[in-house]
Amino acid sequence: MIKEDLIYEILSVVEEIPEGRVASYGQIARLIGRDKNSRLVGKVLSMAEYYGRYPCHRVVNHAGRTAPGWREQRLLLEDEGVEFRKNGCVDMKRFQWNA
Repeated sequence: MIKEDLIYEILSVVEEIPEGRVASYGQIARLIGRDKNSRLVGKVLSMAEYYGRYPCHRVVNHAGRTAPGWREQRLLLEDEGVEFRKNGCVDMKRFQWNA
């Protein structure tokens, strides 16, 4: 079971990602001092709707790949001006959040 204070710590970082930028799961894990817990970040984000409204669409994997099965994620990012490379991944060099 994941403690609520950890959940809110992760979600508070996600809340800080500016519009038009993305962060990776690993980047968020590093920002909370849990370098090796990127999967934990993903697990928390999959439950985020139970804790309020957070811009979880701004979190992608390290290569810029969107979450499998969440087709709307790309549309939400494109609406914010995030561009994708030909391979379907976010251009991380241009759009990664420098926290």
